[in-house]
Amino acid sequence: MTIRVAVVGASGRMGVTVCKAVDDAADMELVARLDVGDALSAEALAGADVAVEFTVPSATEGNVLALLDAGVDVVVGTTGWTPQALDHVRERTQKTGRSAIIAPNYALSAVLLMSFAQKAAPYFESVEVVEMHHPDKVDAPSGTAATTARRIATSRAQAGVAQSPDATQTDELGARGAMIDGVHVHAVRLRGLNAHEEVLLGNVGEQLLLRQDSFDRGSFMPGVLLAVRSVQGRGGLTYGLDEIMGL
Repeated sequence: MTIRVAVVGASGRMGVTVCKAVDDAADMELVARLDVGDALSAEALAGADVAVEFTVPSATEGNVLALLDAGVDVVVGTTGWTPQALDHVRERTQKTGRSAIIAPNYALSAVLLMSFAQKAAPYFESVEVVEMHHPDKVDAPSGTAATTARRIATSRAQAGVAQSPDATQTDELGARGAMIDGVHVHAVRLRGLNAHEEVLLGNVGEQLLLRQDSFDRGSFMPGVLLAVRSVQGRGGLTYGLDEIMGL
């Protein structure tokens, strides 16, 4: 059965890539390209079964709620989600009977890195996260890095492992980066980069370095298409691709 897809943010960098991926998929049909100023109504969605939303953090929550109200399931690639905003989407999926998938990263390698980091974190005394992106990215730290840090912190807490040792007493310039649930996260913005993440784990005499690189926006498309094929009938909100990938 052909899945009819609408893309919201279709003229953006990611939106253009999503439109091409949907056009190239044998089991999908691109039925609507929507951008800033377009109504997110059932009429504008042109019979879509699934809407893919790649816009900006300031607009994404309102867009997703409107899309659910318009009667479509939603796959969301925009980052910057807060726990409260996720709760709003969860409540709206229950109210409308629709489904949503929101993932901090659709690169399958990034999803695997988060899973590996979560499994490894309890076995190391120290852990820090470094995310590296192009300077046009509007949010920092990235949603992927924030999610990675929270998952690391959760796995360490469940194992009874203390926070990483750190004797720093003064850091007036913020050189130690952001602190997310006790895990230091550092953001780099550099021309020439696309999207990259490192998780550094250390014990006395050893280090484990986990690294993921997305060199091109096409790297996200297998995950996006997987979500489009999986979202219908799931019910509620699914955060991340872990469940879909069997992780």
